[in-house]
Amino acid sequence: MKRSCLLSLLLSLAVVAAASGMSPLKHVDVFVSGKDGYTGYRIPAIETAADGSLLAFAEARKHNLSDPGGKGQEIDLVLKRSTDDGVTWSPMKLIEHSGEFWSSSNPATVVDHQSGRVWVFYLRCKPGRGTHAARPGTDDVANLARYSDDHGQTWSEPIDQTDVARDMADAQWRISVPGPGGAIQDRKGRLIVPMWRYAPWSAFTLFSEDHGRTWHRGDVMPGEQGVDEDQLVELSDGRILLDARQHGGPHRWTATSSDGGRTWSAPAAGQPVTPVCCAVERYTLKSAGDDRDRILWTGPQGPGRNKLIVRTSYDEGRTFTHQRLISDEPAAYSTLTILKDKSVGVLWERGNYRFITFTRLDREFLEPAP
Repeated sequence: MKRSCLLSLLLSLAVVAAASGMSPLKHVDVFVSGKDGYTGYRIPAIETAADGSLLAFAEARKHNLSDPGGKGQEIDLVLKRSTDDGVTWSPMKLIEHSGEFWSSSNPATVVDHQSGRVWVFYLRCKPGRGTHAARPGTDDVANLARYSDDHGQTWSEPIDQTDVARDMADAQWRISVPGPGGAIQDRKGRLIVPMWRYAPWSAFTLFSEDHGRTWHRGDVMPGEQGVDEDQLVELSDGRILLDARQHGGPHRWTATSSDGGRTWSAPAAGQPVTPVCCAVERYTLKSAGDDRDRILWTGPQGPGRNKLIVRTSYDEGRTFTHQRLISDEPAAYSTLTILKDKSVGVLWERGNYRFITFTRLDREFLEPAP
C-alpha cells in the first residue's frame, strides 16, 4: 500500500513538472575539493572538441583556495575529458605543474574548426607573484599557450606569448590575463582570445589571422569603467561582443568590435549581476540554418554568488530574457559550450567552491512550452 502511494506521488509530481514546463537537470561533479591531492578547484573552462568530446579545465589549488601569488599557494592546470556528453569524466590529467609554489592558471580555450586543433591559453606565475605583486617589465607572470591535435588527449609544449600579450615597456602594466574561458573563432577564421590587464584595469584581445602561427594584441576598451574577467561572442553581423566583469556597481560592461577585436566601441551597460566571472555563448544562428538567432548568458541571480541562471538574447545581446534557474545553490564562476547535439553544457563553481559541476541544458529547458 505504501509503495503504491509512493508511486502515485512520484507520477503526480512528474505530471506537474511536465505541465509546468519543468525539465529535470542532472548535475555531475567533475572536480571535487579534497580529491586527487588538492585542497580545491577553481576557474573552470570548457570546450567541445572537433570529435564531440568535452574538455573541462580547472585550476587545481594545492594548499588553499587563494589566487595565484597567494602566500604558500601552488596551482596546477588540470583537465578531464568526457566522451558521453558529460555523463562520465576521465581521470584527471595534469597539463602543467610549474614548480613548488608556482601557479598555472586562468585557462581560456578555443577550437580551430578548420584544423580541429584545440588551444588553451593560461598564465604561469612565479611564487608570490600575481595580479598586484607582478612587476612591470619582468617575467614574474608569463602568458602561455598550448595546443592539442588529438582532441585534448596530448598537448604541445608551451608557447610563450608574453611579449605580445603585454607592453613590456609600460611602467604600469603588471599582468595580462586570458578570460577565463570565452575565446572564439569568428567566421573569417580568426582566433580571438579575451584578455584583461592591470594596471589600470581594462579589457582587450589577442588574435591570430593565420591559425595561431602569429598573434597580435588589440587596443584596450576605451573608458575608465574598471573591468577585468571577460568573454567574447560573435554577432550575426560579424561584429565581436565583449562582455566584461565590473569592479563595482550592479551591472557588467559590454563593447563591440567591427574589426575582429582590434578596436572597441564605447562601453555600454551589460547584464545586472554581482561582480563575478560570467559566460556568454552563441547558441543558434539563423544564417547557419537555425530557426532564429540566440545568444546565451549565465551568471548568479544573487544576492551575491547564489542561484545560477541562464538568460537568452534574441536581439544579438542587446537584451536578455527567458531567465531560467539552473540551481538555487551557491554559484560563482560559469562557462558555456555547445555540444554536438546542440544541447548546452555549463561548467560552474557550485556549493561555495566545493565542486566544479557540469550541467547539460536542452532546448526544452531553455524555452519551455507555454
